[in-house]
Amino acid sequence: MRLHDLKPNPGAKHRKKRLGNGESSGLGKTCGKGHKGQKSRSGASIRPGFEGGQMPLHRRLPKKGFNNARFTTTYAPINVSTLNERFEDGATVNDESLIAAGLLSGQYDGVKILGNGDISKKLTVDVAAVSASAKEKIEKAGGSVVAK
Repeated sequence: MRLHDLKPNPGAKHRKKRLGNGESSGLGKTCGKGHKGQKSRSGASIRPGFEGGQMPLHRRLPKKGFNNARFTTTYAPINVSTLNERFEDGATVNDESLIAAGLLSGQYDGVKILGNGDISKKLTVDVAAVSASAKEKIEKAGGSVVAK
């Protein structure tokens, strides 16, 4: 194979659409925009949701209801098996140590330790929330849980 043998894959190159280059080009006169109307004009763009001046649906519907979602407490879930993998025996597990270990990122109101998996290391856990099964496993392994 030589340099002059190279060519792009079939269908990879497209001819540039050259508007207004005569009738025979297929894109002369109206340039594929049809006759008259809002979309045929230069600079024409209609924003999403625009209904031609009619009162749009999002304004016609009644605004009602309340959602408590913004007032909920969001916890970052971390399993005891993950703590067993990432921390040494006798370590203290808190928000700062979890960030240092790369287990915690993003916006959370606190950390909740969940009881999925097994733990064999003696850890001191000082986080916002701990599930009952996780607390049992940590204490069974010889560790302690500091409740906030």
